[in-house]
Amino acid sequence: MTDAVLAVDLGGTRLRAALVDADGTVRERRTQPTPQDTTCPDALLALTAEVLGSRSVSHAVIALPGVVNYRDGCLEQAPNLPAEWAPHLNRASLEAHLGVPVELANDADAAAVGEALFGAGRGYEDVVYLTVSTGIGAGVLLGGRLVAGARSTAEVGHTILDLRARQEGRPSTLEDLGSGTALGRLAAAADLPPDGEKVLELVRAGDRQARRVWDGVVDAVAAGVHNLVHLFAPDVVVLGGGVGRTGDLLEPVRDAVRRHAEPGRATPVQVVGAALGDDAGLVGAAGWRRAAVHGARP
Repeated sequence: MTDAVLAVDLGGTRLRAALVDADGTVRERRTQPTPQDTTCPDALLALTAEVLGSRSVSHAVIALPGVVNYRDGCLEQAPNLPAEWAPHLNRASLEAHLGVPVELANDADAAAVGEALFGAGRGYEDVVYLTVSTGIGAGVLLGGRLVAGARSTAEVGHTILDLRARQEGRPSTLEDLGSGTALGRLAAAADLPPDGEKVLELVRAGDRQARRVWDGVVDAVAAGVHNLVHLFAPDVVVLGGGVGRTGDLLEPVRDAVRRHAEPGRATPVQVVGAALGDDAGLVGAAGWRRAAVHGARP
């Protein structure tokens, strides 16, 4: 038996698998687009077989983009995956195919474990990880243990920031207002290119309309981080995701947290950029059984 873990990060657009050593080192990485026209996640099984070859692993950790039932070991919902996949994404079925113990993880939880134990949150006891990308997700570790009950938690992207907008049927959640998808929608409505990188280029060039759109997204993310800080009182907030890692977002969010710091707190909350990039979810597999309450089964 080996200490290596089979790690899978199944996203709505990309499927990745790798072997990960106990120290978080990623090896034998394979990546392919997530197929949308299959009735069963055969691609996942084929990719893991390619990564494994004749090698042995202690167990597998499969990160999924949706609500994971940790108690029963199954995916409950994942809007960005084909609906036919969910019934096959459960612990029993995958263990039968892979021949090793399997743990299912919410993708933001897996990334949070990776950053907390091996990345930008290393050395801190209480860590909040926020990914700002196409959507928005979060994972929280307090005292080095993942905050989760029977199901994955901290679905901060779906929390409401604008009650009036909610009542009027307009975009109102953190994900509606602060994600990469939101940035594209708001840019298009302002007759700007619906592409985040191009909007940021315009912001840096001094375009006022682009600045107005970007500042709205920044304000939404800053409000989400503010709420997470007051909910979980972390030592550090790690910002990840394609949008979250940019300095254009990191600095203003950091400033907002400083301005609205909890009165009397001895040590300010740190806000830092993610260190592991897209590998955070894969690396998290190495520490999953250590950090996840439901991750260590007999």
